[in-house]
Amino acid sequence: MTSVDEKIERPRPRPPYQSGSRATWHAIANAVVLAWFATTVFTVFARDRLPGADWVPVHTFLLGAVTNAVVTWTEHFSTALLHLPAPARWWQVLRLAVLNAGVVAVLHGSSGGDAVLGTAGAVVVCGVAAVHVGTLIVRSRRSLGGRFAHLVAWYVGSGAALVAGGTLGALMVSGQVTGSLRLRVEAAHIHANLLGWVGLAVLGTLFILWPAVLRTRAHEDTGRLARRSLAPVVLGLAVTVGALVTGTRWAAAAGLALYGAGTALALVPSVRTFRRRRPHSAASWMVAAATGWFVAAVAVDLVMVAVHPADEVAGAVGPLLPLVMAGFVGQILVGAMMFLLPVVLGGGPAAVKRNSALLEYGWKTRLALANAALPFIVLPVPAWLSRTAWGVLLATLGVFVVLAAVAVARSFGLVPKPPVAGLAVGAVLTALVVVVAVTGQGGGPSGTDAAEHTGHAGHMASGTATRTVDVTLSGMRVRPGTIEAAPGTRLVLRVTNVDTQEHDLRLDTGQRTPMLRTGETATLRLDPLRKAIDGWCTVPGHRAAGMTLRITPTGAATASAGSADSQASPAPLDLTASPSREWRPYDAALKPAPGGREHRVEIRVEEKDLEVAPGVRQRMWTFNGTVPGPTLRGSVGDVFTVTFVNSGTMGHGIDFHAGALAPDRPMRTIQPGERLTYRFRADQAGAWLYHCSTMPMTEHIANGMYGAVVIDPPKLPRVDREYILVQGELYTGQIGDAARSARLRRGDADGWMFNGTAAGYDHAPLTARTGERVRFWVVAAGPSSGTAFHIIGTRFDTVYKEGAYLLRPGRDRGGAQVLDLAAAQGGFIETTFPEPGRYSFVDHDMRHGEAGAHGYIQVTSGEDE
Repeated sequence: MTSVDEKIERPRPRPPYQSGSRATWHAIANAVVLAWFATTVFTVFARDRLPGADWVPVHTFLLGAVTNAVVTWTEHFSTALLHLPAPARWWQVLRLAVLNAGVVAVLHGSSGGDAVLGTAGAVVVCGVAAVHVGTLIVRSRRSLGGRFAHLVAWYVGSGAALVAGGTLGALMVSGQVTGSLRLRVEAAHIHANLLGWVGLAVLGTLFILWPAVLRTRAHEDTGRLARRSLAPVVLGLAVTVGALVTGTRWAAAAGLALYGAGTALALVPSVRTFRRRRPHSAASWMVAAATGWFVAAVAVDLVMVAVHPADEVAGAVGPLLPLVMAGFVGQILVGAMMFLLPVVLGGGPAAVKRNSALLEYGWKTRLALANAALPFIVLPVPAWLSRTAWGVLLATLGVFVVLAAVAVARSFGLVPKPPVAGLAVGAVLTALVVVVAVTGQGGGPSGTDAAEHTGHAGHMASGTATRTVDVTLSGMRVRPGTIEAAPGTRLVLRVTNVDTQEHDLRLDTGQRTPMLRTGETATLRLDPLRKAIDGWCTVPGHRAAGMTLRITPTGAATASAGSADSQASPAPLDLTASPSREWRPYDAALKPAPGGREHRVEIRVEEKDLEVAPGVRQRMWTFNGTVPGPTLRGSVGDVFTVTFVNSGTMGHGIDFHAGALAPDRPMRTIQPGERLTYRFRADQAGAWLYHCSTMPMTEHIANGMYGAVVIDPPKLPRVDREYILVQGELYTGQIGDAARSARLRRGDADGWMFNGTAAGYDHAPLTARTGERVRFWVVAAGPSSGTAFHIIGTRFDTVYKEGAYLLRPGRDRGGAQVLDLAAAQGGFIETTFPEPGRYSFVDHDMRHGEAGAHGYIQVTSGEDE
C-alpha cells in the first residue's frame, strides 16, 4: 500500500471548530428553538386541555424558544465580535441540556401544581443564566476588546435580569408569596424578564444586527451611545422591578421612564442608520416592525404603571402580553433568524443564498398579515375576529417553523432540493391553524348538533361507543348535574362557562379544565366508564353551593360515599388561651361622621393570615386587610364613592345595603387586578351591612368579607363614647375543604366573633368611665346567624333597630336587656355604667356566646384615671 493510498483511506480529521462543526452545532441549537416554536403553536391549539392554560403558551414561548435563542446567539455574537475561540462543544451541549431540563421542570411544575418541581426548575434556569453571565465576563476579559466590546455588558445585564426574574418566578411557584404581594411579584417578574432578559439582549444586539440586515456599516457613534445608554436602561429596570415588589407606584413609573429614556438613546444609532439606508429585505422589515412594537410597548407600559397600583399592574399589562410577545419578541426573533440562520448553517455562498430564499418565501404576505392581525388579539372585538387574528399569527409562525426546519434539515443532508415537501407541510399547517383558531374546537361540529351526532352514532376504532355531552357552568350549578351512560362508554365533556364569573370543572379521576372565563370552552375526554365519577368546581365555596356533577354507569347507585356532610367538626376552640404577641385587636372605637356631603374611599381585597381565635391563625379574605373591613360613616343624604380594587387571587364583588341602585354593574364580580367604582347615596339612616357579592356568598362572607356602614339618624345626640361591633361566624380549616364547606352549608360554625376574633375583647377590653353615656353600634354579618346583644350588669335606656327607635329615655320608664338582630340587621343601644368594674358583653344566644361571641368592658371612675 502506498503512502498516497494510506492518506486516502485515512483522511485527517477536521479540526473541531472549523465551519462545518460550527454549522452542525448551530443546526442543533436552532433546531431546539424551532422545536419550542412548534410546541408554542401546539399549546395554543390544546389550551383547553392543558392545566394552567393561560400561562403555558407564554412560558413555552418566552422560557423555551426565546431563552434558548438568547443564550445561543449572545454567546455567538460575543465569540465572533471579540475574536474569541468557540467554547468547548461538550460545554455547549451540557448547558443546552441542563437549560431545557429546567425549562421543562418549570412548565410541568407551574402548570401541574407541583411547587417543588417548578421551583427546582426555576433554580436550574437561573443557575444556567448565572453561569452564562459569568462565562461571558471571564471570556471577555481574555479578549483584545475592540469596537464591539460593549455588547458583553448588555448581555451581562440581560442575564442578570433573567436571574432576578427567575427568582421572582420561583417565589410564585413555591407558594411563598400570596395575596397582594404575589400580584406585585408577578408584575416585577414580567418586567424583569420582558424588559430585562429579552429587552436588554435585543437592544444590545441591534447595535450590530440592524446595520448588518441593512447591508451597511454601523454608525460611528454606535460604541459611545451603546456605553452611555446602558446605565439608564439597567438602573431604570432595577428601580422598576424593586418598586413593583415594594408597591411604590411612582418610583416604578420613574424607573420605567428612565428605562424608556435609555432605550431612546440606545436606538439613536439605529435611527441614524435607517435615515441613511431604508429596509429592503424580509429580515430588515421584521426587525424594524419589532422595534416599533417594542417602543410602543414601553410607552404603554409606562402609562399602565403610572395609573395603576403595583398590585394591579400584572392584571393591567397581562392582556397586552400576547401583543408584546407576537409583535416585539416573536418578530425580532424570526427576523434575526431569517438573516443569521443561513449564515451560520454555512455550506458556501450557494447554500446561503438558497436557504435565505427559502426562509424568505412569501415574507411580504406573512409580514403584512401578522402585523395587521396583532391589534385584534387585544382589542375588544368579537370572539370570531380575535380567534381569526390568532389563527393568522400562528399560521405565519407555523410557516416559518416549517421553512426553518427544512433549512436545518438540509444542513444534515436530509432534505432534497427543492423543498417541495417542506412548503407543502407549511401550507397544511397554515390551513390547520386557521381552521382551529376560527372554530375553537378543531373544525368539527359544535354545539348540540355535535352532541347528538356523536352521542348516538360515534364509535372509536375499537368499537367502544363515544358520547359527547355539552356541559354548562352557570349560577352555582353544573348543567346537567347528573349524566348516565352505559358502562364502557367513552364520554367527551364539552364544558362551557356561561356565567359572569370564572369557573372550572374537576373530576375525581384527576382530569380538570383550566379556569374558564365567560364564554370559554374546554374539552375533557374520559376513559371508558367503569364506575361513578364525581365532578365539581374548585373555586372555594362553589362545590359547597352545589356546583357539582355526578356521572354514573347505567344501573349504578347514585349515592356518593364518604359525603363531606358525614365528617365530624374539628375540636372546640380553646378560648381560655392567650393570643399571640403579634395579635392586635380591631379598633372598635367609632369616630364621628367626618363631615362633608361626599365621601371617597378605597376598599381593596386582600388575602391575609389573621389570628381569628387565641392561637388560631386562618387564611381570610378581607377588605383592606381586616375583619370586618373599614366602617364607613356619614349622615342622611351623603354620597359615598367607593373605589373597589381586587388584589386577591380570585373574583370578588361588593354590595352595600345602605344604597339603593340596580345591582347589575356595581355589584358585579371583578377579577384579580381589576377595579370598579361603586357610588351610592345614603338617603336612609341605619346600621347597614356591606359584604362580598360573589356567589356563594356564604363562603365569601364567612371568610371575612364584610363590614358596616353607619348612617346617623337626624339629630342623633352626642354621647361620650361610641363603639362598633360586627358579629360574624368562624369556620376553621382550609378554605374550600369539603368538610369545612359542609359545616358552612349546615351553619355549624366553629365559633362566633366580634370584630374578627373569637374572645378577642376578653384580652383587650373596651373601656369606659362611670357616668358616661356609651353607644354600641351592632351589626350581625352572619352569614347565617344573628345575635342577641347583651351587656351583663347594665340595662339599655335607648334601643335603635333597623332604622327606628324602639326605646328612648324620658318617654317611659322602660328599659331593654337585648338588642336582637337577624343576619344582616343592625342598630345601636345606649347605656351608662353605674360603678367601676369589668362588664361582660355577650351574644345571649349562649351557643354563640360560649363559642367566642363575648368580651369585656373595663369601667373606671374618673378618680381611677
